[in-house]
Amino acid sequence: MSANLHDKDFHAWTLQQADLLKAGKLHEIDLDNLIEEIESMGASERNQLQNRLKVLIGHLLKWQFQPAYRTRSWNATIEEQRLSVMTLIEDNPSLKSILDERITKAYPQGVLLAVKETNLEKKTFPSSCPYSVDQIFDLEFFPIES
Repeated sequence: MSANLHDKDFHAWTLQQADLLKAGKLHEIDLDNLIEEIESMGASERNQLQNRLKVLIGHLLKWQFQPAYRTRSWNATIEEQRLSVMTLIEDNPSLKSILDERITKAYPQGVLLAVKETNLEKKTFPSSCPYSVDQIFDLEFFPIES
């Protein structure tokens, strides 16, 4: 029954599973779907980290490679993304252990964002991330012109 409920009314299913857990009725829990949902929640946090890094890196690249077009909006986006990533890591400290991996994965996406928003050619940008983890999160760091 609860597996069907998972597919028909996810919200009701979550409430049911919480009630079963609170009542200690572990034998009635929809274990397969519960495992899948918990794993999905972890993936969601990793994806959020990577998406924020993409935007942050893309704006750092724009800042560095199009200095004539710098705006307060770019500055604010960089600061907002830095603070958001730091908060995400504070709330999920285990994400810190995958930060290097996620920066490596986010970098090509950040390049594409910069290409799209600057009309510069992809080859304009370095093939790997030119910023250290410390620089990426340093609220005072802004890359110098290339």
